[in-house]
Amino acid sequence: MSLVTPPTLPKTGIAGLTENWRSDLLSGFLVFLIALPLCLGISMASGFPPSAGIITAIIGGMLVSRISGSFITINGPAAGLIVVVLGAVQSLGEGDAMAGYRYTLAAIVVASVVQILMGVFKAGRLSSFFPASVIHGMLAAIGIIIMAKQIHVMLGATPEKGSLFSTIAQIPHSLLNPNYEIAIIGFTGLIILIIWSLLKNPVLKMIPAPLIVVLAGIALARYFDLEHEHMYLFLPDAHFLPHHEETIGPKFLVAISDNFMASFYFPDFSKFATVEFWEAVVSISLVGSLESLLSAMAVDKLDPYKRHSNLDKDLTAVGVGNLVAGLVGGLPMIAEIVRSSANVNNNAKTAWANFFHGAFMLLFVVLFPRLIHSIPLAALAALLVYTGFRLASPKEFAKVMGVGKEQLFMFIVTIIGVLATDLLIGVAIGILAKFIIHILRGVRFNNLFKIHFVIEPQANGSVIVSIVGAAIFSNFMALKTALSALEEGKTIIFQMNNTYLLDHTVMEFLHDFEHSYVGKGGKIVFLGMEYHDTYSRHPLSARKMKPGNMMRRKTDHFGV
Repeated sequence: MSLVTPPTLPKTGIAGLTENWRSDLLSGFLVFLIALPLCLGISMASGFPPSAGIITAIIGGMLVSRISGSFITINGPAAGLIVVVLGAVQSLGEGDAMAGYRYTLAAIVVASVVQILMGVFKAGRLSSFFPASVIHGMLAAIGIIIMAKQIHVMLGATPEKGSLFSTIAQIPHSLLNPNYEIAIIGFTGLIILIIWSLLKNPVLKMIPAPLIVVLAGIALARYFDLEHEHMYLFLPDAHFLPHHEETIGPKFLVAISDNFMASFYFPDFSKFATVEFWEAVVSISLVGSLESLLSAMAVDKLDPYKRHSNLDKDLTAVGVGNLVAGLVGGLPMIAEIVRSSANVNNNAKTAWANFFHGAFMLLFVVLFPRLIHSIPLAALAALLVYTGFRLASPKEFAKVMGVGKEQLFMFIVTIIGVLATDLLIGVAIGILAKFIIHILRGVRFNNLFKIHFVIEPQANGSVIVSIVGAAIFSNFMALKTALSALEEGKTIIFQMNNTYLLDHTVMEFLHDFEHSYVGKGGKIVFLGMEYHDTYSRHPLSARKMKPGNMMRRKTDHFGV
């Protein structure tokens, strides 16, 4: 019988650079082509100068890649933080955009210190406390907010100031009364992104869609002469449309200094003692840390070499990157999933691909700032609208519904909560909904935050893990820690005869643990699962003990 030889792991450090520089350099360049327009778009949508996103990508690539605990993740600004950062700029600035920007930089600096401390004290595992459906609901709500705001930019329209729901309500008016030239640029970008997502040709797929969108946008901007302020009458013979005469010009292009050194700004800590400042700090550190940890775990699953990131070290590195970014005028960064996925697809081997992506970004802004200025805002808005749609697409609703109706309920409750209040309150509402569901399903109050389990090594070398009561998102941290300390290569038997309830978060964790442990030469056996009813057909759906099957609990072990 032939044994399959596992692939040789790429070296790290300088040895990894020497061994893999060709593949990492190419991947870094291709990721840079994707990242540049996204960095600009995310930065402006966040209320920051366009250069702020580029500063962050440079730091995320050149600094964080050298100290992070991951292998092929790409660090940079992300769409998921747009809502948090823009909210901070608006609440702290009180109408003064530049003041709000500098106050928010101070909040990023303080939030980064919180992130560093979370990494040092190994708080990376706290990401498990947030139910998957609540996190997906938060991201879907962020997608809706991004679309609501960026559709107007894509159409060259300016909605009246008001609440988020007011901005959404004005979308039909903007669609009926666009600046036609700008709307053509925006819709062209959107159509390119849709077509590219449907392409099957691997050669064409190698060309990054954001690059095509930007090049098409630049070409159309030249055609419409956006470099110069002038009146442009769309359909000049159509006298029945006189109100569509619009002023177009450089205001519809990216505004960036020719001198990159002029792009640096410094934080203003004068609002340090205000409630709004600390709301921004908590939002940036919580959402940024959660997204970064979840992205790093997702990228690990894509890694062909099955390497596992050191999440605490990664969180510390991202915190250090955010500290530097906040001090010089950059956006907060995370381990970004879209660019990281592209990095994997481009055959990157090590963290040097992240370094090269940052280095290419630095070279470009130093050598070609005028080219950045020729990019139309509508093209970048199209990228963000598409990104927002992917976060909140019908597929996401269907995916959550497939796991179970209660997951869809929490997903929708979180979305409504975020849209009606803010991110932190919305996530808290989603978690509260999850607790209520668990209590209605019979989970005791003393079991909500405490899990009851025993790990018993056997004489034959196997290990029995017996779980009694409920194993749910808010109590399984102790089990997760205990399992991580088990010796590799053993046979672990999970005894579920007395497990009353397993929620989706715990089922997902057990699935990932099994995949990881077996991959390292161990064996996992689950006993007692046949005594449970599932809440949906999804293999990882929540499950509850069937009536009549609950065995007598072993009070001598657990005292419950």
